[in-house]
Amino acid sequence: QCGFSAAIVQVLNGLNIRYKDIDVLSSPGLLQGIKEFANWPTTPQLYIKGEFVGGCDIVREMAANGELQALLQEKGLL
Repeated sequence: QCGFSAAIVQVLNGLNIRYKDIDVLSSPGLLQGIKEFANWPTTPQLYIKGEFVGGCDIVREMAANGELQALLQEKGLL
């Protein structure tokens, strides 16, 4: 539904990472709740093993410089 979400999906698919997506746009309460939970004002938000990583720009930057791959490897997912 969202170009930013699609960009994160593209990064994860490119790394052959299994993930679960949750449609927070279907529920205003869920959308607001996830923003408050992470203290992050925007969606999408990427979590790896329950740890908040960041939004679209951060995820793309991390993937470009290898930080995302290193984090995924550290967590045993790559």
